[in-house]
Amino acid sequence: MKVPVKEEFLKRMKELLKEEYEAFLKEYEKKPQKGLRVNTLKIDVENFKKIAPFEIEPIPWCPTGFYYEKEEKAGNHLYHVLGLYYIQEPTAMAVVEVLDPKPGEKILDVSAAPGGKTTHIASKIGDEGLIVANEIDRKRIRALEENVARMGIRNIVLLNERPERLIQAFEGYFDKIVVDAPCSGEGMFRKDPAARRIWSLNNVLSCSITQRNILRSVAPLLKRGGVLVYSTCTFSPEENEGVIKKFLEENPEFEVVESELSHFFDKGHPEWVDGPKELEKCMRLWPHKVRGEGHFIAKLKKNGEDVNVNFKRKVEKKKHQKELELFYQFADKYLDLDLEILNLQVDNNFVYHVPLDLPELKGIRIYRHGWLMGELKKNRFEPSHWLAMGLKPSQIKRVLELDKFQREKYLNGETFELDEEDGWILFTAENFPAGWGRVAKGVVKNYFPKWLRDIEVWEE
Repeated sequence: MKVPVKEEFLKRMKELLKEEYEAFLKEYEKKPQKGLRVNTLKIDVENFKKIAPFEIEPIPWCPTGFYYEKEEKAGNHLYHVLGLYYIQEPTAMAVVEVLDPKPGEKILDVSAAPGGKTTHIASKIGDEGLIVANEIDRKRIRALEENVARMGIRNIVLLNERPERLIQAFEGYFDKIVVDAPCSGEGMFRKDPAARRIWSLNNVLSCSITQRNILRSVAPLLKRGGVLVYSTCTFSPEENEGVIKKFLEENPEFEVVESELSHFFDKGHPEWVDGPKELEKCMRLWPHKVRGEGHFIAKLKKNGEDVNVNFKRKVEKKKHQKELELFYQFADKYLDLDLEILNLQVDNNFVYHVPLDLPELKGIRIYRHGWLMGELKKNRFEPSHWLAMGLKPSQIKRVLELDKFQREKYLNGETFELDEEDGWILFTAENFPAGWGRVAKGVVKNYFPKWLRDIEVWEE
């Protein structure tokens, strides 16, 4: 095995896999599998295939997912910056495919950063429905926000809260929940040296306690008849079948259900945890059996009749009407958007479209109240990059396609001359929104975000 790992881990895997152990071990002599997922909020799969900048190969269990070669710099490409795709490990794409989100559903992603599952859900439900993306780690939630903005997701709220506190606002609220639980990361050993270094049996057991606590916290948030998908990127039975076994014992209203995708993957192993036979309906994605790093997935259904709960929220447009005047002036001049469909609210000078179906969130730590329109500053409104990426060019009154010279300047955060009337312009690249610029006396002030300027190359 070329990837150095601890002997205790290897011994455990040999005991579990028996005659398959050598095939599992040999897989670690190969390079990690790389994948990207097309953002269908911006482009459909067929059109992406026509413009794909490098060779791609379909991932069987994800209609929008593709393998690409590790040598390709997919994260450095213009299309990545424009939000046309999300780089994601191939087996991780199976989680939301198993969840099977539908337009109009209310969906919770419990441990959402950096955004792989969240952005995948959004591509499934479009603008019809609501995503609540929660991340307890304040440092990681910034990456979640950046990915959500880059992908142009509008019907979403970002929370920074402990899972057990969500019951204050969301009991019986969600149609579907995904718990991609923090784990010991054994499926990341091939590509992540840190995961190999910190692995220990104590960490495995500690993770299993955390995982059980998260599931215990979010179970009441699901409607009767709703679906909860639990996943990890690890192999240990304690964190997988063992967690589900304990959860079923504590929550008899739940059952493990078969997924339509189960034929792609191995079954769960109830015998590893002395569990019920229904644990066979869980799915194990082994790196020696599928092209990917590895995952465990359990699809759970909450049985019983749904109880209609009235989740009321105050619409506070009148309260903020005066504050919003600067936004309305901006919108009148630059946007071709039906403002009546927006539920505009102001928080700390930030203007949001807050999804109407959202309940009151009193006592809940909110990171972003919804789709961030921009910020109210002294005597003006400054639009956000998130607003730019969530709009279609047809919804902007001033749009300019950047030429090659302008694009290089813009994407590197530089100013450049432009013979245009003073004011805001949405710049596009290959007819996709790239971000805002503001013309003043023939010079463009650049509003391309600093967090996107670190890309090394902008080749086509």
